Amino acid sequence: MRLADTADTPKRMTVAGPDAALHYAAIVQSSEDAIISKDLGGIITSWNKSAERLFGWQAEEIVGRSVLTLIPADRYDEEPGIIARIQRGERIEHYETVRQRKDGSLVDISLTVSPIRDASGRIVGASKIARDISERKRAAEHLKAQARRLEILNHVSSVISRDLDLERIVQSVTDLGVELSGARFGAFFHNTLNEAGEAYALYALSGAPRSAFESFAVPRNTALFEPTFRGTGVVRIGDVTKDARYGRNPPHHGMPDGHLPVVSYLAVPVKSASGNVIGGLFFGHDKPFMFSEESEALLTAVAAQASVALDNARLHRAAQAEIEQRRKAEEAKELLLHEIKHRVKNTLGTVQAIATQTFRAAPKEERTAFVARLHALADAHDLLTQQSWATVGVRETIERSLAPFQQRDKPRFALRGEDFQINSSNALLLSMIMHELGTNTVKYGAFTRDAGRVTIEWCRADGRLRFTWTESDGPPVTPPTRRGFGTQMIERTLRGEQGSAKLDYAPSGLVCTLEMRL
Repeated sequence: MRLADTADTPKRMTVAGPDAALHYAAIVQSSEDAIISKDLGGIITSWNKSAERLFGWQAEEIVGRSVLTLIPADRYDEEPGIIARIQRGERIEHYETVRQRKDGSLVDISLTVSPIRDASGRIVGASKIARDISERKRAAEHLKAQARRLEILNHVSSVISRDLDLERIVQSVTDLGVELSGARFGAFFHNTLNEAGEAYALYALSGAPRSAFESFAVPRNTALFEPTFRGTGVVRIGDVTKDARYGRNPPHHGMPDGHLPVVSYLAVPVKSASGNVIGGLFFGHDKPFMFSEESEALLTAVAAQASVALDNARLHRAAQAEIEQRRKAEEAKELLLHEIKHRVKNTLGTVQAIATQTFRAAPKEERTAFVARLHALADAHDLLTQQSWATVGVRETIERSLAPFQQRDKPRFALRGEDFQINSSNALLLSMIMHELGTNTVKYGAFTRDAGRVTIEWCRADGRLRFTWTESDGPPVTPPTRRGFGTQMIERTLRGEQGSAKLDYAPSGLVCTLEMRL
């Protein structure tokens, strides 16, 4: 026996006895669900207290009326189908639909409908149990909206985060803002100040041709725009023409003739991570109250995403500009170094020509030695030019200086020492010393014999370069009877605080010990 059947069918309640009927009627009246009954013609025959609370009708007002009183006009076609199923003896379980209250408002309900039978079992009507599911529907819609919002924001993030081009990001954000809000058009105004401190240049436009704005001045920091350009908050207005801030500023006191029609208005500031206002997103519609709280929340989140992307784009642009400046500076430096190298070579060539003319009467050997020293100096300049006249490695300086004295098929030098950087002055000095020692060993020392070898060792200690040149397997050595230019140059350039030089003419081979202040 069904609860609604018993409560709404007197004949069946009579069969069960008067006490049982009263008991079930009390249960129906105290139920939290709205319980009503109707006959097969759709006329309401009973109405409990919960039905009064849910629909706003008192029992004496609604009983005897058509059940269509509770059904919105666009859902009238539901009733014939329900009656047809009831007449077949079917029960309709938890059917979600919408019904109408006395005040005309709509309510979401879950509806269960059961047939009512008389004592003989004949179907004479239907009982309906209606449960208000508005809160559940709102919660479900809220969750759905939240999921949609997250999906949208993920999409927005994926669109703008993979781009580092400032203009494309702003255009994408503006286009997405129009799509999400349902606006007729949208714009992004960049926060560029003029000398008066209140000019904002159009940066991107969506939903309208650019010509729609080209004939108008850029927005000023008026009362309506100030919250956006100052970054103090979001502005959402159902009808901007009725807002107290609208129309207060000359010369137009409102929208100028030919301006895009704006009634609904939504503006969101875009701020960087540092809190500075980058600009503002502005959306308009020619109909009133087109922007909802959800639109505001979505576009606020989009603006936050955009601010991160724009910060990244600006950093990227600044980095690219710095890289380009450095590239140009490197190119300029390279050009200057090549020019210096060219001019030094020209100068050395001029010096060589002058020396050749001046020392024409000098012995050929002396002229040849002088030219060789100029070439050694030029080679040292080449090395320093390649290193931008900063610092060069000791090993590279030594190897480049000894190159003219090497034999491709028979190594004659043994180099031992750690590699470290020395300045340009020390490099030039070391190169010249290497040239003089190399020339001497070829003319008088170990390299006058095929078996002759030179061992070069160096280290860094106490802020000085310590260097030893040791010749071996050459002819017996005797001290020279006169001091040549090379010997004098080595000793004089390293005299005093600059360093020291010692030449030991041991019979087994020349040993030159140098110290150079680094």
